[in-house]
Amino acid sequence: MKYLLCAALAAMALAAPASASDEVTYRVEVHGGWDRVSVGGGSDDGIAYGLAVGVDIPIGSMAFIGIEGGADLFTTKECFGSIATFGRFCEKAGRDLSAVARVGVKVSDGIKLYALGGYSNARITDSLTTSTFSSKVSANGDGYRLGAGTEIKLGKSAYTKLEYRYSNYEGGYARHQVVAGFGLGL
Repeated sequence: MKYLLCAALAAMALAAPASASDEVTYRVEVHGGWDRVSVGGGSDDGIAYGLAVGVDIPIGSMAFIGIEGGADLFTTKECFGSIATFGRFCEKAGRDLSAVARVGVKVSDGIKLYALGGYSNARITDSLTTSTFSSKVSANGDGYRLGAGTEIKLGKSAYTKLEYRYSNYEGGYARHQVVAGFGLGL
């Protein structure tokens, strides 16, 4: 994965804008949507929300390449048992940090289609609560992220997007997400 990111950075450093209107775009956005976490044979749904920053560099008049870093939080949680009996065990999806490369095309003056791929690191927190004690343990999992989306320009610098993401982590943990976002291109 680090070779993919290095190749993307090298390509962006060598790419030159095709014209004065096709300039490097720095982006900052907020996004949110649906999150489905799968572990073993079960899955749970929740809400994803977060921030991302990135840069897109034109390659010719129709294509672009970019990098993006993101941080997300989630409401996805599942609990079993009862505090009154043997205790309550809960597993909660924690923060997710990502670094991805984006490659895409402009299908019109204000619409981009893109694919993405890169690294993702997620945190899972397990907790056990009984009538006499409470315990919490968190673990991070490394993985990869793949996805695709569309970005629609709104006025001079604003945009909206719709994106599907699939992330797969060590230990049989995976997630599907559909997020919508709003951002500014600087």
